[in-house]
Amino acid sequence: MPKINKYVDIDTVEREAKKDYIDRHSPFIHCASTAKKGEKFAVTVKVGNEYTHPDDFDHYIAWIQLFDGERYLGEARFVAGMLGGQDHKGQAEVTFHVVPKDNMKLLALSYCTKHGLWESDPVEVSVSE
Repeated sequence: MPKINKYVDIDTVEREAKKDYIDRHSPFIHCASTAKKGEKFAVTVKVGNEYTHPDDFDHYIAWIQLFDGERYLGEARFVAGMLGGQDHKGQAEVTFHVVPKDNMKLLALSYCTKHGLWESDPVEVSVSE
C-alpha cells in the first residue's frame, strides 16, 4: 500500500518550504455544512490552499477522488499541461454534485505524480429532510 500523506496545520510547521510542500499537495474540501436530502449538493475539492502545484510533464496532480466515509463518490483526472504547463502553476480543482440521503463525512484524496497520495481532513455535512 502506498504511503498516504496528510495535511499538517501549517502554523505548526516551522519552515516556509515545508509549509509550501504540504499545502500545495493537500486536498481541501469546500462546501456548505448542511444539505437537503435528495437535492443536488455542490462539493468543491481544491488541491492547495495558499500555494499552487506545478503542472510539469513529470510532476502534476493526476487525480482527485471524493468519498463519503468508505463510499466512493467520484473522481476527476488531470493530464500534464492541462492547467497551463510548466510555465504556470495550476490549481487542480473540481466540483462534484452529489445527492445526499443521510449525513455525510466527506474525505478527499489527491495524487501527485512525484509525491504520492494525499488525504484531506474530513468534513461533516448534516443532511435534513
